[in-house]
Amino acid sequence: MPCCVQKFIVKTMAHHHLWILLFCLQTCLEAAGSDTDIFIVNGILGESATFPLNIQPSQKVTIISWHSKTSVAFVKPGNFGEEPIVTITHQNYHERISVSGQNYNLELRNLRIEDSGIYKADINVETSKVTTTRSYNLQVYRRLEKPKITQSFVTSVNSTCNVTLMCSVDKEEKNVTYSWSPRGEEGNVLQIFQTPDNQEETYTCTAWNPVSNNSDSISAQQLCADITMTPHTRHTGLMSGLAVLSVLIVILPSVVLFLLCKKGEGSFLKNFSKNPDASSKKTIYTYITVSRNTQPAESRIYDEIPQSKVRWCYSQVSTTTPNRGSWVAATGQRLGVRDPTKKYHVREMILRIFL
Repeated sequence: MPCCVQKFIVKTMAHHHLWILLFCLQTCLEAAGSDTDIFIVNGILGESATFPLNIQPSQKVTIISWHSKTSVAFVKPGNFGEEPIVTITHQNYHERISVSGQNYNLELRNLRIEDSGIYKADINVETSKVTTTRSYNLQVYRRLEKPKITQSFVTSVNSTCNVTLMCSVDKEEKNVTYSWSPRGEEGNVLQIFQTPDNQEETYTCTAWNPVSNNSDSISAQQLCADITMTPHTRHTGLMSGLAVLSVLIVILPSVVLFLLCKKGEGSFLKNFSKNPDASSKKTIYTYITVSRNTQPAESRIYDEIPQSKVRWCYSQVSTTTPNRGSWVAATGQRLGVRDPTKKYHVREMILRIFL
């Protein structure tokens, strides 16, 4: 190989190694000036969250720049040991940020759901010309309300109840997990095979998110209440039902019959109360008050009597035979008719005979 070629190769390799060395040096400097770890910060809606910097006083901060989706704030040391000077750079954070004078930790108050996201703090100190960056992931959650337990898919075979329990929270929340006790199972669905032997158990569902938890319980006696009875319980219930039905069958007709008889007795007494001896004589007396205003109603009743009987009564009244006249007089007197020889009083007598 010619000498010139060898020198060219050596020179090229030297340049190559130099570029590798410079790249590694740059990477190390970036690593030294930036904290690549992202800290998780969980906050509760409406409350406060703290971004920890934990800067020591000996580091002598010159300025800290906070930013997220937009610029958030600038922080400078206070004069002569006073509290840091905070300059808010976005209206969304107005009157919601404060900075600790001891370690420059930033507190964000009155958290909103839209505050969630990545936050970065660029830190500059007098002792170093390199800017150190720290990153935070803020997640804002609601406090969980009491979950609800519902049951579905209920079946029963041989006194064993197969029921599915479902646990849920009212509002759709992120990062919610569920657990069941005393089963120790995870998830919002629990499958239970309920038997008469384990009706004393209580199943509790606990809902969790990173900032809170809440729980609800249901007793085994509430599950399959109608179909998890033992054979003895089922037999006792059947006998009790039959006994009640038998009592109703015996008593109800008796009560109805009693009421009907009572009603009939009252009507009977009303008709015969004015003449106690009438029942023994088999004679019914009825007092009729006749006036011109009642003439149409009486005529209708009179018209309902068969004409053959009317003609016969007229013949008995109108005859001149003494015996028949005596019969008319006696009949009229017995029926309370004042003058049976008159046409209108004959009608009254006929009504009293046939009605």
